[in-house]
Amino acid sequence: MLLALAIATIVNVSLNFREYSIKGATEKATMTAAIVKDGLTAHMVNDMMDKRQYFLDQISNNHSEVKSLWIVRSPLVTKQYGQGFSSETLRDEIDKETLQSGKIVQTIQEGTDSIILRVSVPYIATTSQPNCLQCHNVQRGETLGAISMEFDITNMRNAGMVTILKILAINLGFIVIVLFLLNHYVSPYMKLFSSMQEGITKAYSGDFTHTFFTNVKGDARNIAEQLNTLFSKMQETFGNIKYNLSTFIPQGCVASKDPLQEAKSIIGELSDIYKFKKTIELDLDKETVYKRFIDALEYKFDIHEFAFYQVNQSTHERKLIYSSTDKAMCSDHVNHNASLCRAFRTQSDVISTEYIDLCQACHKQDGFYVCIPFSINDDYSIVLNIAAKNESEVSQINAKTPSIKNYLEAAKPVIESRILTAKLRDTSLRDGMTGLYNRRFLEEFIDQVISQANRKDETYTVLMLDVDFFKMVNDTYGHDLGDKVIVELANVLKKSIREADLAIRYGGEEFLILLHNATAEGALNVAAKIHQSFAALTFDVGMGETMKKTISIGIAKYPDDADSIWKTIKFADTALYEAKNTGRNKIVEFQADMFKGEDF
Repeated sequence: MLLALAIATIVNVSLNFREYSIKGATEKATMTAAIVKDGLTAHMVNDMMDKRQYFLDQISNNHSEVKSLWIVRSPLVTKQYGQGFSSETLRDEIDKETLQSGKIVQTIQEGTDSIILRVSVPYIATTSQPNCLQCHNVQRGETLGAISMEFDITNMRNAGMVTILKILAINLGFIVIVLFLLNHYVSPYMKLFSSMQEGITKAYSGDFTHTFFTNVKGDARNIAEQLNTLFSKMQETFGNIKYNLSTFIPQGCVASKDPLQEAKSIIGELSDIYKFKKTIELDLDKETVYKRFIDALEYKFDIHEFAFYQVNQSTHERKLIYSSTDKAMCSDHVNHNASLCRAFRTQSDVISTEYIDLCQACHKQDGFYVCIPFSINDDYSIVLNIAAKNESEVSQINAKTPSIKNYLEAAKPVIESRILTAKLRDTSLRDGMTGLYNRRFLEEFIDQVISQANRKDETYTVLMLDVDFFKMVNDTYGHDLGDKVIVELANVLKKSIREADLAIRYGGEEFLILLHNATAEGALNVAAKIHQSFAALTFDVGMGETMKKTISIGIAKYPDDADSIWKTIKFADTALYEAKNTGRNKIVEFQADMFKGEDF
């Protein structure tokens, strides 16, 4: 390192000497050119231009560094005053380049015994004092000529070489002294550093048993003793780190005698969970989050036979989210009463090897299973049923269970958020007064529903309902009673249709019902039931008086009556219009001759 530093210093000094020599010679050339310029101007003003060569020779003879000096006339001056002396012609390409560019041009000619700086300085026409344009037929800024010189800077180079040799000698002497001092004073420290390196190398593999020793006294000995104390505690310390990390990830790290490796594995597990959480935070709904968790079960935990359920804690209804097999592990009636599931009821893991026939609702009496419950919030919880082939596989699943729960714990706030978002979404698609779906729901989802129906070759019957003379109710008894009539009609609709059917408040007092896979007779029966049930209602209008109302219903069938659902809705509305125009309080099925409009 010292030798490299010495060489770098010498190279730097050499370059600086050379640059300084050239720069100094260039500055002298510039100054000399200025003197020549002023002298020639004076000669011209005093009409002494025929004596100019003597003036130039004196400058060259009185400056030892100036090897030669001459002037060159430009074509403009030659044209006006003639060729001049024989020495005032172009001598080389440097003179020519200077006259053409109007800029200083210089070159270095280096040899073994000399170094020559060749400089050519242009003489530019100016209008300041002196005003060149008074004597010369040129434009301001044009080149009148050039002053060329050769400087011998060999002495500067020689002086630099002597200086460099002195610096080299000083550096070599310094290196010898430093090496001696290093060997005498630093070697013990180097031995200590080697011992430290050996100890650290062992520590990388989890071995903290290395003992540090040194003959050096003072701070070095204190450092060795402190390192011995530190390393004696490292094994215990990393054991504590591992334990603390395990509070975040109780399991999932590879067991190892190396505490560093074990800590690394736990931190890796934490990193995986963090990535999982950051991924699901960007998912739009809880179904996508569930899919991410299912993927983790299959690809990270290598679990391939399982069922994943969501449980409504208010109704105790259990919904299958995903099953890897067609066979259910639990009885079907558990889906209607989740309390029959031991894991959900006790909120504790159910492991088949703990007791014979542990869960009465499980079908896998001839196999093994692990059921893991997990509460999301007061409304929903999750139950994970995992099948196993033998007791050994059950043990493997039990070892993975804490990590599985940590993934669920990471997903919990995201699932809660998506459940809330779904509730808000559902609220925006429902009519606030009746609780039925609104027209926005119809516009957003009907095409999706019908597309699915077409794939399965299903049908829909559309019922369009309208309260007869409803405006009169609002005008006569007020909107409060009108709202009550709407709410009671909505209740009738809810009681009259199946779960697979859809009831929608289409607008005002108008309602729409989509009957799924209903026969013609079945659709008429539903319409008649709604018609009769609503007609049987009695409304208290105050002052001891009551009121009854009737409805009109139009019916159209998809795809029998129309090839699109929107056209079917239009035809149902046409049938309703027919019912109202022919006396109201009746049920009318759509006929082709009812529709008088243009092609839909």
